[in-house]
Amino acid sequence: MKTLENKKIIALVESEFEDLELWYPLLYLREEGGQVDVVGPKAKEKYIGKYGVPVISDFAFTDIQAADYDAILVPGGWAPDKLRRYPEVLAMVQYMDDQKKPIGQICHAGWVLISAKILKGRKVTSTPGIRDDMENAGAIWLDEAVVVDEHIVSSRRPPDLGAYMKAFTAVLTAK
Repeated sequence: MKTLENKKIIALVESEFEDLELWYPLLYLREEGGQVDVVGPKAKEKYIGKYGVPVISDFAFTDIQAADYDAILVPGGWAPDKLRRYPEVLAMVQYMDDQKKPIGQICHAGWVLISAKILKGRKVTSTPGIRDDMENAGAIWLDEAVVVDEHIVSSRRPPDLGAYMKAFTAVLTAK
């Protein structure tokens, strides 16, 4: 049996996502048996990463219910600045937080959690470029490859992806 068999994960997407921060988790979690649905503003739409690697969304934000999923992933890049403008995205992240379901965020993805107003008092990391934003939202920022605070798993950048996915998987399998 694969580690994540019977687990459903939302992978959020918008244009200019950080290619590795979407694709590495997507492939890793699928190899572990998880069902990872790529969810963006539109269904069956092509979104292009910062470095030109495309992905096609499975569903639109409005096509799914967060309650049907076990976890959510937010990639970095410039996509988080767009993702945080969708009320549906913020509602999904808030729901996952309320239900204590795993939320994965890497690099600039912290912007989405900031806009969802779920970081006060939480230990997290991110790319150092948004450290002030994270702290101004009430988070306790740590310069570590991966930080786990209950169900929130955060990471800094692509070199930390291995540690990030191991920690995210551990939190997801503990649920």
